[in-house]
Amino acid sequence: MRGRSDEAQKKRLVTVIVIAALFLGVLYLYQGSSSGSETYATSAIEYGAKSLRKLGLSGDDDTDETLSKFGQEDGEDGSFAKSFPVCDDRHSELIPCLDRNLIYQTRLKLDLTLMEHYERHCPLPERRYNCLIPPPSGYKIPIKWPISRDEVWKANIPHTHLAHEKSDQNWMVVKGEKIIFPGGGTHFHYGADKYIASIANMLNFSNDKLNNEGKLRTVLDVGCGVASFGGYLLSSGIIAMSLAPNDVHQNQIQFALERGIPAYLGVLGTKRLPYPSRSFEFAHCSRCRIDWLQRDGILLLELDRLLRPGGYFAYSSPEAYAQDEEDLRIWREMSSLVERMCWKIAAKKNQTVVWVKPLTNDCYLQRPPGTLPPLCRSDDDPDAVWGVLMEACITPYSDHDHNVGGSGLAPWPSRLTSPPPRLADFGYSDTTFAKDTELWRNRVESYWKLLSPKIESDTLRNLMDMKANLGSFAAALKEKDVWVMNVVPEDGPNTLKLIYDRGLIGTIHNWCEAFSTYPRTYDLLHAWTVLSDIERKGCSTEDLLLEMDRILRPTGFIIFRDKQSVIDHVKKYLSALRWEVVAATNASSDTDRDGDDVVFIVQKKIWLTSGSFGESK
Repeated sequence: MRGRSDEAQKKRLVTVIVIAALFLGVLYLYQGSSSGSETYATSAIEYGAKSLRKLGLSGDDDTDETLSKFGQEDGEDGSFAKSFPVCDDRHSELIPCLDRNLIYQTRLKLDLTLMEHYERHCPLPERRYNCLIPPPSGYKIPIKWPISRDEVWKANIPHTHLAHEKSDQNWMVVKGEKIIFPGGGTHFHYGADKYIASIANMLNFSNDKLNNEGKLRTVLDVGCGVASFGGYLLSSGIIAMSLAPNDVHQNQIQFALERGIPAYLGVLGTKRLPYPSRSFEFAHCSRCRIDWLQRDGILLLELDRLLRPGGYFAYSSPEAYAQDEEDLRIWREMSSLVERMCWKIAAKKNQTVVWVKPLTNDCYLQRPPGTLPPLCRSDDDPDAVWGVLMEACITPYSDHDHNVGGSGLAPWPSRLTSPPPRLADFGYSDTTFAKDTELWRNRVESYWKLLSPKIESDTLRNLMDMKANLGSFAAALKEKDVWVMNVVPEDGPNTLKLIYDRGLIGTIHNWCEAFSTYPRTYDLLHAWTVLSDIERKGCSTEDLLLEMDRILRPTGFIIFRDKQSVIDHVKKYLSALRWEVVAATNASSDTDRDGDDVVFIVQKKIWLTSGSFGESK
């Protein structure tokens, strides 16, 4: 009897334990479901926070806390300063609006044949990761330009897939702790420099220089790979916007930016690229794997919109030279399409063909009625690009460009300070332009004096002007070995075309959303009244500060130029974001119309989650 009683008690005990476990499990699931999409994010945060605490860098004395809390200290108003946890190490390369996991989780119905899955799809506010993006294990301070063009630290972008897949094409080679870039590409195994010279030779440009004595300045490289083509153009006074999606060629744009080469994550899909009409003198596609014939040639017509009068499109692909039936068919159909678009062959040699656009509207007007593709509607704005769908139509030139037989731009570098012809579209005078140029020259000079204790001549390379206006901030930096991504807000005056007319590059963007770039890609951000603008739009300044931290490299700088109340707001987040003050000054000493602005410069500290942080050599 006693044995049976003991056995019964054991059974009851097991039953109680099982029921308790089930209850706790149900409770856990209930709590998880109540937090919705935050459940996964929270677990991700915990992992990163534990790694920080293990290294003693959590910024929190209470090691029993689940999440890492930064900057818990009394503010002047008696309240606690804001704090942010750290994202899981798995999110070290998170691009919120190009997040494939978000597409899967939200079950977006996208047409993969139209590349919609590579276009921007931003999370709703409740699905955002409100945490700090950690660097990868073993992250090192990036190698300085110009050495970085040819080599980067493997730990910073720990992806070697392309080195193996493209081993016969000299894209990149793994060598110890570094990834080496020999300058090759799918079509130019023996180096981008030789390939660029051969194209210039085909076009009979003097000294085999593609810049054509300064007449050719801005280039769009579509499907750019690791951007060696754009990297080797820089020494010729040419700046390229290297464009590629976040696709099977792992992290190609991240490699480009780590190298210090201008690049942007984007795709020729269903929407216009975020650049105004007539922005580029030259477009390039080398084995870019784009079906230019699809949807009545809509993708080629998007290139046509972006090219200036007399602009070139260099196309290196089997269709240009192969003799098999399919390639010949594609070549015939493509030749027919570009002929109807009024393009002509400027040169064709070996495996490359270069087409050139007409200088005026004459050819368009002489086409037989009903010719496809048609001209775009007269009410179509070719410079409206943010979220605007592409159309299969030809964008005719403005009356000015038609009458002058071209864009009327001065050669580089004179065009940087010459009033662009499209200035009149905004009602700006040449005097206004000159004053703006001088104003920002003085401001940038002041910025560099404030930064001088912290920087050397090669400290900065990738810069972003978050509200570029006429591009004068970037123009003032011409003599420095940097490049600037000029960002024009989508809801303001679309001055980006003036920036391109000055020989600079940039993009349209809405700062209520994340930018299309990888984490840790810019050395300096310039934020002129950007936070004030965001607040007026009703968007979250906190989200924007986290986004700025995401795209800023460790030890990178942010120059805020805004009202004192905005700067005071930013100061509340310094500890949480692990930023430290470099300089603060009243901007009223500047000769400008915004005398109540304050200049406030911060630097992003180095912090880790796991592994070790290495100094570059």
